[in-house]
Amino acid sequence: MKFILGKKLNMTQIFNESGKVMPVTLIEVGPCTVTQIRTDEKDGYTSVQIGSFAKKKMNKPEKGHLKDLGQFALLKEFKAEDAANYNVGDKIEASVFSEGDKINVTGISKGKGFQGVVKRHGFHGGPASHGQKHTLRSPGSIGAGGIQRVFKGVKMAGRTGSDRVLVKGLKVVKVDMENNVLAVSGAVPGRVGTILEIVSK
Repeated sequence: MKFILGKKLNMTQIFNESGKVMPVTLIEVGPCTVTQIRTDEKDGYTSVQIGSFAKKKMNKPEKGHLKDLGQFALLKEFKAEDAANYNVGDKIEASVFSEGDKINVTGISKGKGFQGVVKRHGFHGGPASHGQKHTLRSPGSIGAGGIQRVFKGVKMAGRTGSDRVLVKGLKVVKVDMENNVLAVSGAVPGRVGTILEIVSK
């Protein structure tokens, strides 16, 4: 299993071998450092914790946990059956992936604030011609009359975005080992600068 932490840079397009243009997202990955190994004997499960993205200040518990490995702004644990193949202090870089690899990418989607039902759920709204007054984008009826309550799960206006989103089946189109950048087919969640979890499919 391959995994790494990355930061979304921007979207662009590149030409493949057949000359067809492809939309890609550039992701700055690593270098990440293995900071902890969890085992079945000690923890009841196997996983690898990695740290990435340097920060200036750390509190004492963080310093004690990381010792001389570095000062990381982000620590993330990945469940891995082959955790025994890793050692604390190992570096994970862009070279862990190769062109053509299928990956799953997880990140926090863009926050859109409080939105109405048309933008949030794709409601069509009311007719824009006769008999309409200030209710073009209103939700309409929200429940049955006799029940006298609103059922749970009814689609209404509310906070939109800022959700944890998983995009499956993306493909690594290009690996820039010198700059630790992956070019991934299609779009990934979040704005520029969003932290992403990249795992091999």
